Amino acid sequence: MKPIRILNVCAEFAPLAKSGGLADVTSSLTAYLTSQGHEVRTLLPHYSIINAEVSSEPAALGPADADLGGETVRYAARRHADAAAHGELFLLECAALYDGGIYGSGEREFYRFALLCRAAVELCEALNWTPDIIHCHDWHTALLTTMVAAARRAGGRFAGTQTILTIHNIGYQGIFPAHMLAAAGLQALEPMLNVDDAADAQINLLEAGIRSADALTTVSPTHAREICTPEYGMGLETLLQQRSDRLQGILNGVDNEYWNPATDGWIEHNYSKETPADKQANKQALLDELGLTTGARTPLLGLISRLVGQKGTDLLAAVLPDLLRQQRLGCAILGTGEPTYVAALHRLAKEFAGQLVFVDAYDERLAHRILAGCDLLVVPSRYEPCGLTQLYALRYGTVPVVRKTGGLADTIRHFDPQTGRGNGSVFEHANAQGLHWGLTTALDWYADSTAWRQLVANGMSEDFSWCRQGGEYETLYRKLIEERRIH
Repeated sequence: MKPIRILNVCAEFAPLAKSGGLADVTSSLTAYLTSQGHEVRTLLPHYSIINAEVSSEPAALGPADADLGGETVRYAARRHADAAAHGELFLLECAALYDGGIYGSGEREFYRFALLCRAAVELCEALNWTPDIIHCHDWHTALLTTMVAAARRAGGRFAGTQTILTIHNIGYQGIFPAHMLAAAGLQALEPMLNVDDAADAQINLLEAGIRSADALTTVSPTHAREICTPEYGMGLETLLQQRSDRLQGILNGVDNEYWNPATDGWIEHNYSKETPADKQANKQALLDELGLTTGARTPLLGLISRLVGQKGTDLLAAVLPDLLRQQRLGCAILGTGEPTYVAALHRLAKEFAGQLVFVDAYDERLAHRILAGCDLLVVPSRYEPCGLTQLYALRYGTVPVVRKTGGLADTIRHFDPQTGRGNGSVFEHANAQGLHWGLTTALDWYADSTAWRQLVANGMSEDFSWCRQGGEYETLYRKLIEERRIH
């Protein structure tokens, strides 16, 4: 089959710029598509935190100037010097906007990502290259679908290009004052964004992308159904219902080479599903590293998460004291987030010193060691588009305890000791009682060594690799290309 030309535009891309699962998905999906022979190019902001070499050849785009909010900024796009496994990777340089971390706050965020969308269009022109598919991710690049739709009306380069918007987290929508469009020189897009004349009018960039994209995806089949309901649609459910014929849930995949306990260089002892007993050595190493005194026979629970309400951090903080007082488990928590939750976990760590450790940081190395060393991993999310940590946990023989929502419901099946089927503990309700039931049920299985060995083996035998999931994107791409050809 003819290779597909794909432009991937995103705010995160592992390992260069990562704050969560979005970076893992954009990077590993791109690697998969490249491995299948497709022509993939990716555009990513060159945040100052990125320590990456760029090509010594002239800039692929620019240098050029843009007037954003009354300020003239200079920008250019250059090739990453070593990104062969991911096709071609371009870094958008703009010191005035991308100094610091991946995300910021306030109106400046609009200009940062509006420039990214604008540069994506200009990069295609500069390269004299026409993509078959432009794949956008979350609100940060949703405006690009509107830009392409507008350009398509005028004919020219993008007449045959189709756009896909993947909604990774509908809770973040990119809402800004409507006057910022004109301030960024994008007033021509106003008719397509339903901007009214009210002085306090706002634009919702994710909503705009949902209206304009040729196809919509989210990262699990269950979540695709959920976001069409008031409970999960975050105010966009009616629009999503109207466009449900263009909406598809495609489960995220896992990079099995990177998340592999048999070769992981960050863990103390490598192991596989054929040698699960070697996992115990990683548990002891983690206990020693974190100063936990619960001992190798006490089940060890891990949490690796952003500490926000969506992730159910407050539910865990409510449930843990009872279990810790009963000395039924030890606990290793890694994450950063909202001050209220951070403070609550610090208090628990102080009260239950030796039983619970909280590391207030983003630490990729420690995340791998927690996955390898813990017996259980908890994901008590109120909503979860897909979730990746539960998939990583399965790879590492760590039993997930999850709420039945989104991708968690699609990937984790409640274990039945009688039949030996299932790969984790699944609870229904997003409250402390539900989580307590999910945890205590898993702890009961842990006490039955035969059942536990079967449960661990089930998880380590699962396959959620991109070799399995990536083909669904290829099928969607080809369907869209055929639709454009017919019309």
